[in-house]
Amino acid sequence: MDVVVVESPAKAKTINKYLGSDFIVLASYGHVRDLPPKNGSVDPEQDFNMLWQIGDNSEKHLKAIIDATRGADNLYLATDPDREGEAISWHVQEVLEAAMSSRA
Repeated sequence: MDVVVVESPAKAKTINKYLGSDFIVLASYGHVRDLPPKNGSVDPEQDFNMLWQIGDNSEKHLKAIIDATRGADNLYLATDPDREGEAISWHVQEVLEAAMSSRA
């Protein structure tokens, strides 16, 4: 089984029709992380790393993606080919890596 992550649920539904039952197509529902609204977004004590937080609405979507990738053969981050899509894919990948490393 392969997992494909796209940005919107409408795209997920359409793409799933084309790919068929060998694929699970899920939507990130747009951006999954953002800078915290308070207390700054840069940690000067950690080489000025950016601080990110998962959005309240994104938790359930990320959980579905994490759960689906556990038994997957491949993961395809198929967000839009623009800076916003690239950022969404990067954030999804970062969250997945953190989730997988915490399970190891």
